[in-house]
Amino acid sequence: MALTPLMKTFATTRGGRDGRSSLEDGKMVLGMSLPKELAGASATEGMNPEQLFAMGWSSCYGQAIIALSKKHGVDATRAAVTCEVTLNKDETSFALTAELKCSIPGEDPAKVKALMENAHEICPYSKATRGNVPVTLTVL
Repeated sequence: MALTPLMKTFATTRGGRDGRSSLEDGKMVLGMSLPKELAGASATEGMNPEQLFAMGWSSCYGQAIIALSKKHGVDATRAAVTCEVTLNKDETSFALTAELKCSIPGEDPAKVKALMENAHEICPYSKATRGNVPVTLTVL
């Protein structure tokens, strides 16, 4: 299946996890900071890649929830999606794990779970990480 490009963006970072990252259009420039857990000075001085990844994934996955909600008979207007990203280490390297959590007050948890599974199939972040990042789907 051929892909049709809809949009493209890029960010540039200088200085790695203790540097500065900016979007191509200059609308956002962020100081990056190595977290204390990785021997950084302070997590309050900037963002880290895992935080930004969690924000992007929760937003993208949330849109997939909204897009598919009618198909599942769910009102997603009050949906809240949390993406919890964990940076893990073994003897030689680092790896990510994630948990996508969804709360839709007043909706049947079984319907929300089915919606979450369907959203996980179409969300670009979920597709990009499939087979590389273990993901847990949790209904809140």
